[in-house]
Amino acid sequence: MNDVDVREAITRVHHEEWARVVAALTRRFGDLGIAEEAAAEAFATAVERWPVDGVPPNPGGWLTTTASRKAIDRIRRENKRDDKHKEAQMVYDNVPPEPIGAIDDDRLRLIFICCHPALAMQTRVALTLRMVGGLTVPEIARAYLVAETAMERRITRAKAKIKAARIPYRMPSAEDLPARVSGVLAVLFLVFNEGYLATGPGTDPLRHDLTTEAIRLTRLIRTLMPGDGEVAGLLALMLLIEARRPARVSAGGELVPLTEQDRGAWDATLIAEGHRLVRERLAAGVAPGRYQILAAINAVHTSARDIRDTDWSQVLALYDQLVRLDPSPIIALNRAIAVAEIDGPDVALATVDRLAEALTGYHAYHATRAELLRRLHRGPEARAAYDKAIELAGNTAETAYLTRRRDQLR
Repeated sequence: MNDVDVREAITRVHHEEWARVVAALTRRFGDLGIAEEAAAEAFATAVERWPVDGVPPNPGGWLTTTASRKAIDRIRRENKRDDKHKEAQMVYDNVPPEPIGAIDDDRLRLIFICCHPALAMQTRVALTLRMVGGLTVPEIARAYLVAETAMERRITRAKAKIKAARIPYRMPSAEDLPARVSGVLAVLFLVFNEGYLATGPGTDPLRHDLTTEAIRLTRLIRTLMPGDGEVAGLLALMLLIEARRPARVSAGGELVPLTEQDRGAWDATLIAEGHRLVRERLAAGVAPGRYQILAAINAVHTSARDIRDTDWSQVLALYDQLVRLDPSPIIALNRAIAVAEIDGPDVALATVDRLAEALTGYHAYHATRAELLRRLHRGPEARAAYDKAIELAGNTAETAYLTRRRDQLR
């Protein structure tokens, strides 16, 4: 295995193992800061050792063992006055495991811990994306449309608050779940989105490891909370989006938009399960939440055999319902795409232009605007919008698609 292969292996293992290592160390040592720093040191050691020694047969186990040793060394240095009994107990890990409680999954437990009510909602989400999703600070900042320095400060303050307030790393009881589930679902959706369309320029355009893990964890929450409509809605939403993954990137590495995808390549099993969940929620007769409406929108898209068969009136009606629950500029931007299909690109462009101040740093805003200008035959303005979208987009497949679309303009 050459150095390039080793680097790729380390990157892949980092994506797959980061959260597991952090979760295991947090459970053992009860300190999120130590867990994160020890995990980072273990991965840094892997970068040094694996090109020389080769990738170990069990990379995850190697990283967990190495990180545990790093954590022990750190604790020893910082607590030189501790008695030898505690030190030996820590080295041999003889402390009996904490009761499992309502959640029997290390990573999911860590998500619920990071989503403690003592933290502000946005802080909970950002912290969990870093600790559990393994996303970098720049990736999280792009998801929130904020500066990297601001996001770094937010995460640092969250960890400091956890430590100062002595927030316990115990398993949440079944009674704790409803109060924390909204933050957990927000985290899982953002982790899924990062896998669905990775924002980092140095990563794969689609990160199947993230989408698969987000779906797995959402299934676990569905088992724990079978009557929660938003849990079911998020699972349905993820399944219907994941079903389209085989058709989303061309053989040449270019993003394929929904309008051009080979619908025969979609995963029919995932679509059927997603549709069943959507129908179950409709039959429940309870007012739907945000994720349930998003799932219903995707159910409409995946029900159409061809883009020309899409029921855009139903899509727009669902977006109108969603806007009343979530009047965010991104929802308004997505709604404008449906408006363009019903009322024309000129009406949609007027809506999009009103979002300029809120979404000026969001690449999808400029990409949407470019497509509307293109349909209105306003070539120079469309080219400028494509240029801005390309500048802001981090995904290589999306950049390739936008570049081709721009270069096709006369």
